Amino acid sequence: MLYAILCYDSEDVVCSWSKEKDAEVMTSLGGVLEKVAQQGRLGPVARLMPTTAATTIRKGAEAMVIDGPFAETKEQLLGFYVIDCANLDEAVETAKDLARASGSAGSFELRPLAVFNPIPPTL
Repeated sequence: MLYAILCYDSEDVVCSWSKEKDAEVMTSLGGVLEKVAQQGRLGPVARLMPTTAATTIRKGAEAMVIDGPFAETKEQLLGFYVIDCANLDEAVETAKDLARASGSAGSFELRPLAVFNPIPPTL
């Protein structure tokens, strides 16, 4: 089953890292992802731009476009990993590895994925 591992953390903290600290964390996370890739379980991974670059579409009778982040919260969604796991326990272990590698507070949210549109990506 595919699981999305959603990475939440404080943008203020992460965006204040030096380039060296950021590269160190990305290298550490890359080590975990390399292991998962060698096991043939790694799907798409994305690091999102800051919420200041976000645009939100509010649903309703008339869709409303709003510049900026969609929610006021202490932690923001920074990125995601899609990992093929046999079960939730394996997804939890992978997220724990990523948490140790990230070296920051925040959290990882796990969600099983249901394929909505199985057309292969063009990117």
